[in-house]
Amino acid sequence: MPEITDLFIIGGGINGCGIARDAAGRGLSVRLAEMGDLAQATSSKSTKLFHGGLRYLEYLEIRLVREALREREVLLRAMPHISWPMRFVLPLDPKMTFESDTPVSRALSLAMPWNRGHRPNLLIRAGLFLYDHLGGRKILPPTSTLSLKDTPEGAPLQDRLERAYEYSDCWVDDARLVALNARDAAMRGAGIMVGAKVAEAAREDDLWRVTLEDGRAFRARALVNAGGPWVGQVIRDVAHLPSTETVRLVRGSHIVVPRLYDHDKAYFFQGADGRIIFAIPYEQRFTLIGTTDRDHQGSPLEAECTPEEQEYLCGFASDYFARPVTRDQIVWTYSGVRPLYDDGAKSATAATRDYVLSLDQAGAPCLNVFGGKITTYRRLAEHAMERLAPHFPRARSAWTAGAPLPGGDFPVDGVAGLIADLRAAYPFLDQDWAARLVRAYGTEAWTMLGTAKAAADLGRDFGAGLTETEVGWLMDKEFARRAEDVIWRRSKLGLQMNADQIAELEGWMGQKRAAA
Repeated sequence: MPEITDLFIIGGGINGCGIARDAAGRGLSVRLAEMGDLAQATSSKSTKLFHGGLRYLEYLEIRLVREALREREVLLRAMPHISWPMRFVLPLDPKMTFESDTPVSRALSLAMPWNRGHRPNLLIRAGLFLYDHLGGRKILPPTSTLSLKDTPEGAPLQDRLERAYEYSDCWVDDARLVALNARDAAMRGAGIMVGAKVAEAAREDDLWRVTLEDGRAFRARALVNAGGPWVGQVIRDVAHLPSTETVRLVRGSHIVVPRLYDHDKAYFFQGADGRIIFAIPYEQRFTLIGTTDRDHQGSPLEAECTPEEQEYLCGFASDYFARPVTRDQIVWTYSGVRPLYDDGAKSATAATRDYVLSLDQAGAPCLNVFGGKITTYRRLAEHAMERLAPHFPRARSAWTAGAPLPGGDFPVDGVAGLIADLRAAYPFLDQDWAARLVRAYGTEAWTMLGTAKAAADLGRDFGAGLTETEVGWLMDKEFARRAEDVIWRRSKLGLQMNADQIAELEGWMGQKRAAA
């Protein structure tokens, strides 16, 4: 008879791993099953931001924006290695319009009919004022005005752009965020299973009986469906629950091009169609441009940045940058499918980014997780545990707000010092190598490097400074199984490695798995 677990979680994206961490830290026994790799779908394919969602104010999503703004600094303190403050330059352009029939655009059309459809500068400034004050900002600097004439921020832009607002949000390595939540959950006793697809979940007496495709079976007091884009499929085809709630699959595509400018700030561009995109410094040598909002049909794993979307993003960016961005510059693309709660919105852009937690209590409880933003994942996990609390009266109270993720136990402004300390401890590391390790592992970089006295002590270099020691760590501690898990999710070193190097890495990891 299988051992009884408190929570069985389906889905190894940010919501599933965040709930697993929270629950394990409250003293509950937890198992999580992910059919592929952690962060395989949506959670590794975001725009890589902890942000409040400035444009959501136009849809009057005040609760969501306030919660997200508050979370930015909570999360920044917990993971200063994989997240850091970033300033965003928002150029003012007369072509700026509303994307669609938003509540704010309708009100302005009545109050200012001569300006129908256009986003006036006054509205943008008012939105940024709210952005500065809704969330109790303490670390991040406030909005300021900026001249684009003869300034580094204006240098890459077209001459017609003369002024901008500059505001704060945060960068985050989304896939590493998921892996570190899973690692922390495992360190607190959770069982994390990758490559473990759930075939069926059925109520049996007062429990859930969960069966994997490989035949393994588990029993649990509660089921959490954090399937992301597959949440509806889990409800219908795995748990066989009656439900009228559905998700709206919205594809967000991104392109990566060689670095377009020299400074470390990002750009927030508003288009003539009312949409917005970001241009963000990416992996030292590149610029990330995105995102789109398109309704998606088919498997989330088959989502790709279409030629049409590539042209759209290039054209959008070219409306602002002095030097046009063209498709032949693109070095990589990716697309993520957002599982938004279907609220009946007219357009993909207008669909709510808020999350909905639906608890089925017709027997052993099942919590279905719809929607959500990466910025609010921690609060979503807390709310999930609040909904399940009556079933686990012995669970401890909320704890994650002040708890760092693995490697994040150092000050927000301590990265430069940590890099210097790592180079002093391991003189064979150059600046770029040490910086990458600190940004990935924080204080755990010392544990990973161990007693190494020279680069050779870390084993072979597969390329871009990726060594046997590091790959072994990722397999043993962060649940990586394949080369793609390492070079596209635990890192982005795939941008710097060639096909032969990747094949060698895949072969080595295969041998290590076989020997385990």
